[in-house]
Amino acid sequence: MRTSNISQETTKMLNATARSTLARRSTRSSLAQFAHNAANIKDEDSSELSQPPSDIEDIIPSRKRKRETIRTPIKQSPRKTVVIKTETEDSASFSPSKERKVRKPARKVKNEETGEVEIKPPNDWAEVYAAVMEMRTSGAAQNAAVDTMGCERLAQEGVPLKIKRFHTLIALMLSSQTKDTTNAIAMRRLQTELPAFEEGAPVGLNLENILAVDPKLLNELIWVVGFHNNKTKYIKAAAEILRDQFKGDIPDTIEGLMSLPGVGPKMAYLCMSTAWGRTEGIGVDVHVHRITNLWGWHKTKGPEETRLALQAWLPRELWHEINWLLVGLGQTVCLPVGRKCGDCELGLNGLCKAAERSKVTLGRKTREEKIKKDEEDNTLRKTEMVKIEQVTQDIPMNADSDSKVVVGGNEGLPVKEELTKNEEKGVMEDIANAPGQPEKIPKRKRK
Repeated sequence: MRTSNISQETTKMLNATARSTLARRSTRSSLAQFAHNAANIKDEDSSELSQPPSDIEDIIPSRKRKRETIRTPIKQSPRKTVVIKTETEDSASFSPSKERKVRKPARKVKNEETGEVEIKPPNDWAEVYAAVMEMRTSGAAQNAAVDTMGCERLAQEGVPLKIKRFHTLIALMLSSQTKDTTNAIAMRRLQTELPAFEEGAPVGLNLENILAVDPKLLNELIWVVGFHNNKTKYIKAAAEILRDQFKGDIPDTIEGLMSLPGVGPKMAYLCMSTAWGRTEGIGVDVHVHRITNLWGWHKTKGPEETRLALQAWLPRELWHEINWLLVGLGQTVCLPVGRKCGDCELGLNGLCKAAERSKVTLGRKTREEKIKKDEEDNTLRKTEMVKIEQVTQDIPMNADSDSKVVVGGNEGLPVKEELTKNEEKGVMEDIANAPGQPEKIPKRKRK
């Protein structure tokens, strides 16, 4: 049974396939009679009948798959790359190049001809020196305290040269760790209040009066300066040395000046240059040491090391002047705390490597504005005048509600009839003092 069923099903499938092929052929032949060229169609039909039956995959038109093409960047020809290079070179040539100023400190260089070691100065020292000199004479650093109250100018006028030299020495001894303004006050007190050593002798600062004065009184006269206790001892001891060893005058050598208590190299060289008129070294104080290191002229640890470094290359004719120059700059512009880099020519012209950029930028903007205003002949300070007009107008109390107030020719808001505070207070008192009892309002019952 099973075999017969399978065979029957097989025959049915074969018959179905045979019918489908015959139907397809009859259909194509039946359609051929509607064509204009029946003969050609018959030939095509005969050729198609001769071909074996096609599979379903052959009947369905196959789509061509697109090949995945990997796009590679197109290489430029060497000619194009050459053009690009020339273009970049041309564009770079048109852009302005800023030349950086290379700062070189003082350095040792061996001379090839002689074989000796020479010390070359900083490469921009002359430009820096000239700019500072201009500031000290006619710029932001002029009128410093050292110009009028420096140790060189504190000697009393109209006295013998011997006493004048003694004044210079005492002023230098008092100037240590003390401002010039304070030092000038102490010197004036000594010159006017120091008592005479005997009756009939002149009052003031001289060797005899210093030797005879009581140390307590001397300490009181100079108490405004720094370390006045120590300086009182140094002055009394130095006066005795001058009397015993130098015939009442100050020494005329650096060694003799430095042998006095409280006198260092700075005081000795300044005193030698001012009192005796011989410049044998540079007087380096805190300002000179600090500012020259800020400029990058050298890297030194103390004033004495700075003095030796400067004397190695600075021209000798500038040794006396540089102290006055840099002390005044340090007192006015290049302060120890809060430097005014925006007012300094060195910072504005890029000559100081330690200048603060924010202050320099602000100073350049301010200077540009000042120059622009000066060229237009305008004042540097601009003030705006604001004119305020106050108009007072009486408002009618019993005006209509639709009436408007006119102020300055313009109509304002409509006026409303309202009571003032005093009138309102009076009305409330009249209501409170009215005869009779006030009407009681019944309370509402809560539901």
